[in-house]
Amino acid sequence: MSDIIQLLPDSVANQIAAGEVIQRPASVIKELVENSVDAGSKMIQVVVIDAGRTLIQVIDDGRGMSETDARLAFERHATSKIRKADDLFNLHTMGFRGEALPSVAAVSQIELTTRMEGEDVGTRLILQGSRVISQEPIACPVGCNFRVENLFFNVPARRKFLKTNATELSNILTAFERIVLVYPEIAFSLHSNGQELMNLKSGSLRQRIVDVFGKKLNQDLLPIEVDTALCRITGFVGKPESARKKGVQNYFFVNGRFMRHPYFHKAVANAFERLVPQGMMVPYFIYFDIAPADIDVNIHPTKTEIKFENEQSIWQILQAATKDAIGRFCDAPTIDFDTEGRPDIPVFNPQRDHIEMPKVTYNPSYNPFKKNVANNWEQLYDETIIPKKHSEETLFPQEPIDEKDVQQTLLEDKSPAHYQYKGRYIMTAVRSGLMIIDQHRADIRIRFERYIEQMTQRQSNIQRLLFPEVIQLTPSEAILMERIMPELMSVGFDMSALGGNSYAIAGVPAGLEGLNPVTLIQGIVSETAEQMNGTIKQIHEALALSLARQAAIPQGQVLTNEEMENIVNQLFMCTNVNYTPDGKSILAIMPQSDIEQLLR
Repeated sequence: MSDIIQLLPDSVANQIAAGEVIQRPASVIKELVENSVDAGSKMIQVVVIDAGRTLIQVIDDGRGMSETDARLAFERHATSKIRKADDLFNLHTMGFRGEALPSVAAVSQIELTTRMEGEDVGTRLILQGSRVISQEPIACPVGCNFRVENLFFNVPARRKFLKTNATELSNILTAFERIVLVYPEIAFSLHSNGQELMNLKSGSLRQRIVDVFGKKLNQDLLPIEVDTALCRITGFVGKPESARKKGVQNYFFVNGRFMRHPYFHKAVANAFERLVPQGMMVPYFIYFDIAPADIDVNIHPTKTEIKFENEQSIWQILQAATKDAIGRFCDAPTIDFDTEGRPDIPVFNPQRDHIEMPKVTYNPSYNPFKKNVANNWEQLYDETIIPKKHSEETLFPQEPIDEKDVQQTLLEDKSPAHYQYKGRYIMTAVRSGLMIIDQHRADIRIRFERYIEQMTQRQSNIQRLLFPEVIQLTPSEAILMERIMPELMSVGFDMSALGGNSYAIAGVPAGLEGLNPVTLIQGIVSETAEQMNGTIKQIHEALALSLARQAAIPQGQVLTNEEMENIVNQLFMCTNVNYTPDGKSILAIMPQSDIEQLLR
């Protein structure tokens, strides 16, 4: 019997490794920029065309590579970061496996020009699918210049399943932000299709955060700093008023490496537990400096999962440091009782200051209880103000609900009486018992279908603002805004781009005059980001649902009978009266038999 196990060729092995390491263009940028950082660069430029499909170029002014190193860097497990297994527990660099460059070369066409300081000429190396095409000397500046073209050209299935350019560019910005937030001393720039998206100069950490996410965030940042034997924690947390439901900037970094850690996220959330509404979170940028021997970053190729030796102790330190930052922000001013040298403030003295007080006259014989008042309750409570009892005839049919029958019954009863319970529920009698409608969810369904119709017909009523509002978005949010701008205009927003990811809001849809337009747009952008990969229909639905949630009648708002009747009538004209667009129940019926059972 012949042997069936064989060693895979390097080209195949590299493509398999690329499936783990290189998932999309953002993965290529992450690996190349991290290598530039490890090379001691002071300035790093990134250029992409067609969101990285056509070209990814990373230029740095780091140490560069020799002719031999440039060739060897594309071999599997070739690295300058570690020498032996023990070095994995003393890492001070971003990369260490030696998988990134071989993986990128396996699925793209690469041109590398590099020169080390002190050498007269550099090296130009061209590879295609892990195969070296040419290598020659060339005149070039110190550092490295990587050109990665036609990503996944030899893996059509992977290229086919890449998302839209807007989505892939958003992923690139996310990966780019995670790196630039760690190294404020390095200057970065990012260009897409000839347009400058970011130009970050070297500076302080706070300035870097403001440059990336906008000036408005600067006033909401609270410094956090604690130094213990286990770790050192620095960075910033947001003030309670900066809390948002979605699209919040939450970043953890360990020894300069971005990480996801739900357990530590809970520590920060617990510190704000009674300061922000449930379901909302403040932004934070928290940096851990820990001895490399106390953590393990060799868990996953993306290196975003890290294990800690003293996880619970660090959790407690983080929570205490966050509470301390909040406490220092919320400190009340002390009262100064030192009156020496202060001006003498006159105090009223009734014995010294003779002021005639007004006299009050009254009738001592008056007693309101001596009056003869007839206990005629029928006169006090006239029949006209007592709500008429509904008969057992139906106002709405028994479930399943038939909208045609409901409309007919509404026409028959010209003045149905509705009752509001705790400002949240509308209650009305039906044939089978008592119908309870959630007023907030009902209004969401009504507005959702109205906005969908407006987007389809491109007809809307605009309420002009007296003074236009300006909103500042992050680069990734600005990319999404460009995509959803026509839909926002179709429902009644009047917006224009000002440049620098800023937009002017000159008008909002009619009926939303009382809402803050900046907060409204921020909420819409954050919620719509989840459907960025969807079809036009899905984006329309996400926009309509987000806008309906923001504008719907809030829980606790007291309604008149006319307003409640209007909600009920409009609800039963919707295509789905039972559920909101996100699947939550709008109404429920308490059967008559259950009511009678409770009152036995």
